[in-house]
Amino acid sequence: MTRTLLPALILLMSSAQAPAETVPPPVPGGTIGTMIQGRYSCELPGIAGGPVGHAQPEYEFTIINSSSYKAGGVRGSYLLTGDRLVMTGGRLKGLTLHRLTPAFLRKLEDDGSDGELRCVLVSRNSA
Repeated sequence: MTRTLLPALILLMSSAQAPAETVPPPVPGGTIGTMIQGRYSCELPGIAGGPVGHAQPEYEFTIINSSSYKAGGVRGSYLLTGDRLVMTGGRLKGLTLHRLTPAFLRKLEDDGSDGELRCVLVSRNSA
């Protein structure tokens, strides 16, 4: 009886998964996620002794559900992988943001550095 169980035990042990810390993320860039639903206001920094920031209404958007957003009355889609948010459809298609906290983002420049444009969650959806 032991001889018949041994091959099954070896097969079971060899098919076990590696520990979670050695398993790569499911997609390049990190785990896929979603943003907090609500309205995000975007601005450029101000100057000392002047306004705190300069509103950039053309970049404002509202996360509505799943992986969808609305900007300027047009619905679009986004992809959040790790801390990188990419607008994949809609009015802001191509905009790439770096998520520093769940409610604060910076525009990613072509060289991968954080740009001056910042977007902040200003009101959460009640739904």
